[in-house]
Amino acid sequence: MTTFERYLTVWVLLCIVAGIGLGHLIPGFFAVVAAAELARVNLPVAALIWLMIIPMLLKIDFAALGGVRAHWRGIGVTLLVNWAIKPFSMALLGSIFIGHVFAPLLPAGQLSSYIAGLILLAAAPCTAMVFVWSNLCEGEPHYTLSQVALNDVIMVFLFAPLVGLLLGVASISVPWTTLLLSVVLYIVVPVIISQLWRRALLRTKGGAFEQTLRVLQPASLVALLATLVLLFGFQGEQILTQPVVIAILAVPILIQVYLNAGIAYWLSRRLGVAWCVAAPAALIGASNFFELAVAAAISLFGLDSGAALATVVGVLVEVPVMLSVVRIVKATRGWYEAGLAA
Repeated sequence: MTTFERYLTVWVLLCIVAGIGLGHLIPGFFAVVAAAELARVNLPVAALIWLMIIPMLLKIDFAALGGVRAHWRGIGVTLLVNWAIKPFSMALLGSIFIGHVFAPLLPAGQLSSYIAGLILLAAAPCTAMVFVWSNLCEGEPHYTLSQVALNDVIMVFLFAPLVGLLLGVASISVPWTTLLLSVVLYIVVPVIISQLWRRALLRTKGGAFEQTLRVLQPASLVALLATLVLLFGFQGEQILTQPVVIAILAVPILIQVYLNAGIAYWLSRRLGVAWCVAAPAALIGASNFFELAVAAAISLFGLDSGAALATVVGVLVEVPVMLSVVRIVKATRGWYEAGLAA
């Protein structure tokens, strides 16, 4: 994990300040950016999101799907948490905390949008950052790679119907055309491009693949931070008048992370999964593909929506929270393996 990645939360905070400040100083610029749309897709933001997503997908080898059977119990645990528990638990937590407990402290007109953003965040399992977390906890690399590849394939088919179902349950109008366009634009097309590019690079001699990843990795994070500046340029007025919004949105996100990591870790222990698989299983079960969530929120609800802000809060808490999960699973390794021996 590079120093830049380790302090991602700091850079996000600085982008919040910069975005809010620039939103007040040059509102005309942000109005021009907001107007650059085609079929409800904001073109500048779409370009930045592609720059975020494609380098991450470039790391994924879909040939690793052949190794799924070698770790079938760990794979099963993560699939259960990612697709049958996490999205539904987040919809429930969002309804409880945003729709009821903290509703009087939030802008009434944005409550459903905040819940929608939380649902989008939970419905997208993490991809590239999982490799960082797995490496930090000495996880089994082949399991991690095969699980991430499998999640990406499933996302192509399940993301839209799952989001549509949960938004409908939360009584939020589902713009199906835009949702399906988002899946094609931010999942299907980047997957195709990244895999064709990956094959071409691997056929090239001289370490072209590794060199390309080194060049693109910082570009991907810079694109993420630039997107955040734009988001907070639009959200600035609301944040300044409601500074407690971000803290409130973080509550269900934090609960969801620790809840799902705990479920994955406990289930793995009960099923006799080796710790080197259970540790990354807990991390994959808890983390989110926030780049996709941000992109979908912007496409579905707009740059200045509560949904976009909710997904950005996920970015804000991602690094420190996931590092804490890494510490927890490493600290409890003795307890975990003692249970396996028993």
